[in-house]
Amino acid sequence: MQHYTTERMRNVVLLSHSGAGKTSLAEAMLYSSGAITRLGRVDQGNTTSDYDPDEVKRKISIYLSLLPCEWQGFKVNAIDTPGYADFIAEVEAAVRIADGALIVLCAASGVEVGTEQVWGYTEEQKIPRLVFVNKIDRENADFFKALEELRANFGKICLPIELPIGAQQAFQGVVDLITMKAYINGQEGDIPDSMRSQAEEFREQLVEAVAETDDDLIAKYLEGEELTDEEIRKGLRAATIGGQVVPILVGSALQNLGTARLLDAVCHYLPSPKDRGPVSAINPSTQGEETIEADPTAPLAALVFKTTADPYVGKLTYFRVYSGTIHSDSVVWNSSKNRQERIGQLYVLRGKAQESVPHLIAGDIGAVAKLAETVTGDTLCAKEHPLVLPGIKFSEPCISVAVHPKTKADLDKLGSSLARLVEEDPSLRVHREPDTLETILSGVGEAQLEVAAEKMLRKFGVDVRMETPKVPYKETITVATKAEYKHKKQTGGHGQYGHVFLELEPLPRGAGYEFGDRIVGGVVPKNYIPAVEKGVVEALQEGVLAGYPVVDIKVTLYDGSYHVVDSSDISFKIAGSHATRKGLSQGHPVLLEPIVNMKITVPESFTGDIISDLNSKRARVLGMNPQGGWNVIEAQVPLAEVQRYAIDLRSITQGRGHFQMEFSHYEEVPAHIAQRIIAERQKA
Repeated sequence: MQHYTTERMRNVVLLSHSGAGKTSLAEAMLYSSGAITRLGRVDQGNTTSDYDPDEVKRKISIYLSLLPCEWQGFKVNAIDTPGYADFIAEVEAAVRIADGALIVLCAASGVEVGTEQVWGYTEEQKIPRLVFVNKIDRENADFFKALEELRANFGKICLPIELPIGAQQAFQGVVDLITMKAYINGQEGDIPDSMRSQAEEFREQLVEAVAETDDDLIAKYLEGEELTDEEIRKGLRAATIGGQVVPILVGSALQNLGTARLLDAVCHYLPSPKDRGPVSAINPSTQGEETIEADPTAPLAALVFKTTADPYVGKLTYFRVYSGTIHSDSVVWNSSKNRQERIGQLYVLRGKAQESVPHLIAGDIGAVAKLAETVTGDTLCAKEHPLVLPGIKFSEPCISVAVHPKTKADLDKLGSSLARLVEEDPSLRVHREPDTLETILSGVGEAQLEVAAEKMLRKFGVDVRMETPKVPYKETITVATKAEYKHKKQTGGHGQYGHVFLELEPLPRGAGYEFGDRIVGGVVPKNYIPAVEKGVVEALQEGVLAGYPVVDIKVTLYDGSYHVVDSSDISFKIAGSHATRKGLSQGHPVLLEPIVNMKITVPESFTGDIISDLNSKRARVLGMNPQGGWNVIEAQVPLAEVQRYAIDLRSITQGRGHFQMEFSHYEEVPAHIAQRIIAERQKA
């Protein structure tokens, strides 16, 4: 691949609802540009971007992949992303490093949930975008219906720059609204008479929108003068980069129709890294903010946006260069970790194919193997000019599973393989639940967790079983009580003697555990009191109802007796333990369950369904805040009822809703539910 200047680069992310045809479109772009010599197909599992065994098996994209190609003197770094909501972290990373977006829409299904979501990401990052209405040759394909939906959802800024000639089986080509020519089977010709008035009407809308973004053009337009094709293109580029217009194109990726014109549009209308303007970074040595330009001669600043563990190459680190130039076989500074990193051979990736390059300049995207310390979100720079770029904001996990190794060998490798999984996918989290002693893996969706388990087996040889995590219940008492226990054993030689009187009192919720003593006159010698407490603590580990830890309790040692010869630490520990158990069963014990705070964001139309579902889950709805067509519902719910809430919410809102959840406090379990939990626990 020849070397391109920063101005001749286009970093474009392909985004859509799953099934709209991004991967097929990426394949067609590579084929049209000559980067590959045959068109792969998703259903045959031989596309350039879906090369991972998990992707081939499921016939969907799971990971982002880099697909550079060359077109008319430009280098286009296309980034294919998953459309399935469970793999959103890959989309978030790709959107963060792209300069432009290509939103793919299916001509038959129109605007879908995923379309709305990815449009939201491009709005947040203020990324200029094009729309490609794909699958125009499909049954039920309707370009004008899709256009109507785009405008209804995203406004009048969505403007076609092409119209299809015919649709479904009768699709023949397109009308170019800038040149006002028809292109059928690659041949330029006149617009069919049946479409002329429609084409003129859409061209008028386009010219007016473009003219409004430029003072000179609007003056010319208002004076009734015709704008030249060149003026329209120039105005359209400025309007697209400024976000005032989103140009719409049409075609069929599978038939490779319209791909060449789409590549033209990417190069003409989407920004180069320079056009996107300077980026701000923090200089850690001065703590001051600096703006950095996409200039190959400036100090180096590169952001790591993905890490993969390749079984053959080892760790592969993907990065985008924001300023300066990075060289193969050099040394760089990781300013996020304050560590030096040795850079070996640099690569440009196309799917899984790696091409060695001597260097990468500002604006370009590449990869390097075997970095020691660097992870996703880190900045690589020059040590003498340290810079930290803003990291990547990933979605918070909302569904968890308990991971159980199947064999002893799996157990030994579990920790390290989970750590590597989390390094590859920062939207996964792992923690050990101290109360249930389970290893918990949390993610954005069920499919993501299933893929993680398959990956552990395939890449690291660790076979696991995934289950819904146990709920960390606790126990406590509700009335104050007193208990006595005398431990007395006579054997040959020294016997055992320990005698204690304990007082047990309930404490307020969340107070934990307290131990005290009111021993007078040495009835229990001071040196044995710690042993009594040890016995108490041991007994509190397993409550008397269902064996859950006991909390919110104060235990006081107030009396007892001892034997000069037979008393010992162990005797008093046993006495303390037994007295505590006795006291617990007398104290009207109850079961406590964790309650979580939830913030659920849903479109207004689903509010009623969500509220009634929450009521069926024993929730307390605390309030509702409307926010522009959405409702934010705040509620407190028992954790036991919402372990799988991500799945429920997705099905109720057709994937539109999202939520956050955090632990709040413990509360008493209603009696009828407590009975069921205790019975299940005893059976287990």
